Amino acid sequence: MYSPIACLLHGKAGSVTRNRRTFGRLRQVKPSNRWQAAYVGPDGNVHKAPSTFGAKVDAEAWLTDRRREIDRELWSPSSGQEEAPSATFAVFAEAWLTQRTLKSRTRAHYRDILDDYLLPTFDDTDIRLITSPSVRKWYATAALGKPTTRAHAYGLLKSILTTAAGDGLIPSNPCTIVGAGTSKRVKKIKPATLPEIEALVTAMPDRYKVMTLLAAWCGLRFGELTELRRKDIDTKNGVVRIRRAVVRVSGGFEVTTPKSDAGTRDVAVPPHLMPAVERHLMVHTDSGRDALLFPAQHGGHLAPSALYRQFYKARDAAGRPDLRWHDLRHTGAVLAASTGATLAELMGRLGHSTPQAALRYQHTAAGRDHAIAQALSAMVRAE
Repeated sequence: MYSPIACLLHGKAGSVTRNRRTFGRLRQVKPSNRWQAAYVGPDGNVHKAPSTFGAKVDAEAWLTDRRREIDRELWSPSSGQEEAPSATFAVFAEAWLTQRTLKSRTRAHYRDILDDYLLPTFDDTDIRLITSPSVRKWYATAALGKPTTRAHAYGLLKSILTTAAGDGLIPSNPCTIVGAGTSKRVKKIKPATLPEIEALVTAMPDRYKVMTLLAAWCGLRFGELTELRRKDIDTKNGVVRIRRAVVRVSGGFEVTTPKSDAGTRDVAVPPHLMPAVERHLMVHTDSGRDALLFPAQHGGHLAPSALYRQFYKARDAAGRPDLRWHDLRHTGAVLAASTGATLAELMGRLGHSTPQAALRYQHTAAGRDHAIAQALSAMVRAE
């Protein structure tokens, strides 16, 4: 004879018609959206499945098996309680990294984070024993003083455990710290002004002047610039075609695709730059479609350190010792935005796949607030 709880779960009381189940109960677990199954056995106790299910039909099948065991008097308290497969965090994380399709630089970055920040804490821990409290305890001391690294480490841990939840190894992801996967910008970026760009370009060696102009006016990434070849420049239409990028890897350089799918794009060059681009092609670029526009002095791809030695001198001469090379990309975003370009247009020009990524490059151009105020007054005068 079943207890009142059993009657409720089995649908034998008139008030349980809303469950529409004749045996057991199902519950969808948030945020993983996996299904948890439970029932009341002949012993009057609630018995849960040892793990959650990715599909509702699988959870229902588990309940069906338990009901058949009861009907055939084959049931025992251990029915259906076989241990779910598990693994240590280290084993699962290694498999996760191996199975991902990643660019070499991203893979190396994840490898470093695993080795330096995740494995020292979670190495031999059964992945089922990683809980929200243990994640919070780790996060409290992880990569202190390195906000970007700290955010990346948390984001990687969360991604690995999301997969574990999807595989049914854990019921839900224990990484629940709001905002832990993002970092605030420590350095406030001040884009270069037009006079500063002119002074910077003037101070750069001749072979790097056009590279500096394209970075500042077109917002191209360093890796995109250093892989540009003669065939990527359409002088007739004034367009730079971004189809590849180059990254530093252990042992040298690797030519790869742009940072994202949106990074493959055509960027219109401001017409006032085209004479300088054409001159650069004649003076500093070898013949042949595959000739690099900005090669190293010895040939091959230009290393960041080789450019920075010249750039640091030039930025001092321009009165901007705080300016980083990547800040020229922010400058390009500001210049494009100041023309009235829409967010979608800025995303296309900069090669961003999400509005959030594009918005990180938006800054207030110097003097624009005064211009806006004057425009507001002009509206009143017009009335």
